[in-house]
Amino acid sequence: MSKQIRYSPEVRERAVRMVLDHQSEYASQWQAVVSIAAKFGCTAESLRRWVRQVEVDSGRRGGTTSDDRARIKELEREVRELRRANEILRKASAFFAQAELDRRRK
Repeated sequence: MSKQIRYSPEVRERAVRMVLDHQSEYASQWQAVVSIAAKFGCTAESLRRWVRQVEVDSGRRGGTTSDDRARIKELEREVRELRRANEILRKASAFFAQAELDRRRK
C-alpha cells in the first residue's frame, strides 16, 4: 500500500506555475509535467491533477471548480442531516400518535 504524501499549498502552486510557464518549452504538457514532477519529488499524475484543477478554477478548462465542489459537499452534508432529522420527527410523530390512540382506548 502506498503512503500518501501531503504537499504544502505553496509547493503545489509553485509546481503548477512552473508547468504553466514552461510548457511551451516541451513537446507536450505531459512532458513538462513529467520533467517538473521529478524536480519536486511528486508523481507526474499528482502534478497533472493539480494543473487540471487550476485550469478548471481559472476557466481555461471545463469542469467543477474547487469552490463548487466545496459547496456541493456542504449541501450534501446538510441534506444528510435534514433527512436524519426528518426520520427522527417521523418516528416521534408515529410514536405519539400511537400513544394517543392507546390513551383513548382506555
